[in-house]
Amino acid sequence: MNFQEAVKLFKRHLETEKVRSRETVRAYEADLRDFFNYLESSGKSRELKNVNRVDQFHIRAFIASRFGRLKKTSVGRKLASIRTFFRFLVREGAVSINPAAGIRAPKREHPLPRALSVDEVDRFFSRNPETAKRDVAIFELLYSSGLRVGELTSLKLHDIDLHNGWVRVMGKGNKERYVPVGAKALEAMHNYLVLRKFIETKTLPILNGGALFLNSRGGPLSSRSIGRILKSCLDKAGLTRDASPHAFRHSFATHMLQGGADLRSIQEMLGHSSLSTTQRYTRVDLKSLMEVYDKAHPRSGTGKGDER
Repeated sequence: MNFQEAVKLFKRHLETEKVRSRETVRAYEADLRDFFNYLESSGKSRELKNVNRVDQFHIRAFIASRFGRLKKTSVGRKLASIRTFFRFLVREGAVSINPAAGIRAPKREHPLPRALSVDEVDRFFSRNPETAKRDVAIFELLYSSGLRVGELTSLKLHDIDLHNGWVRVMGKGNKERYVPVGAKALEAMHNYLVLRKFIETKTLPILNGGALFLNSRGGPLSSRSIGRILKSCLDKAGLTRDASPHAFRHSFATHMLQGGADLRSIQEMLGHSSLSTTQRYTRVDLKSLMEVYDKAHPRSGTGKGDER
């Protein structure tokens, strides 16, 4: 089986059997395309035309070539994609062994999540006009409920209950959870749903598949589109910092923790399978506490106590 055929088969497996999101399937495809392009550029694509000729040395060389150019997390993800791909091919009988099975992933970095401050969030929403009803609703919901952008684009119209104030979310691994929606987000959603109804009257409802958030043509809004919308909204608010839609999820968790919410509740709302993932936000909060301490404590070395 050649590489392209194998990738097509793997993609179908992810979409139908694993029911992975479009973003996840696209990420797997991109990683495997990068691997094949590497083989091609190094002159090995012909000898490796059949996937069963790929061995661990080819994969190790590819991974080594990405060190220094990419973050360790990105390199680890590429290795994981290749490992999952060949595991599937072993199951299908296309290859006899998984050449990536014995290759260890690079030690993961644990950078602090990037979050907007409360003041930046307030500025973001105050500077973006009420006329942009859909865009305001998107970011109010991301910030209010801590959703992943892929979870938000997967929402259907029936997933949100404005009367009771919650949203039904299908997270990673098709795990269902129910998350509260705040008053500001509910108000923004009420305003947007009037606009959504108008969009549907001008387009074919069959185009959107019941998606909650629609583009101007009446189709489902994509994660990439939300990224572009965010950049425009940040510019309008005069916020020059680089932030992704995921920053609203980080901001939700950080501000909830600073407001006194317990880790278990935040874990439940974020849909984390492990509490250790949620505990990253305690380090964010600790950082802000250290800044307060340094400014205020007379013996900190940097505080007002030094001004005698």
